[in-house]
Amino acid sequence: MNTQDQYLKSIYLIQQQENGPASTGAVADRLEVSPASANEMIGKLENDGLADHEKYEGVSLTDEGILRASETLQTYCIIERFLHSVLEVEEFRAEARQLESVIDETVAERLDTIIDRRERCPDCFDAETDACELLDVPESEPAD
Repeated sequence: MNTQDQYLKSIYLIQQQENGPASTGAVADRLEVSPASANEMIGKLENDGLADHEKYEGVSLTDEGILRASETLQTYCIIERFLHSVLEVEEFRAEARQLESVIDETVAERLDTIIDRRERCPDCFDAETDACELLDVPESEPAD
């Protein structure tokens, strides 16, 4: 997964939360980058036909952008579930966020053969809590 994919995933999740376009500021905040950096990458996404950006309105993903974002989110969910269910990593969400940029599609597919991923994935991912709704995690554990 590359930086462009991380932006697509973030825009996708913000769009779900906001039920509309994602503001550049919200994208920057989610990715912990400057608004200028977010604006630059959004311009690249638009040039690649993955997003539409309207000044003062926000950014929306195209159909192709939504497909890529969904695939990226699925890879993240696979990593998260593997770390939690197989390796029993306590801070699995923080670890998954660090690994998502270096795990490629081939590795994700191999991890997927080990975990119990549900058919709903990645639709099971809740943008509000930033976590999989189907992952069995005790209530006391924060969603980061």
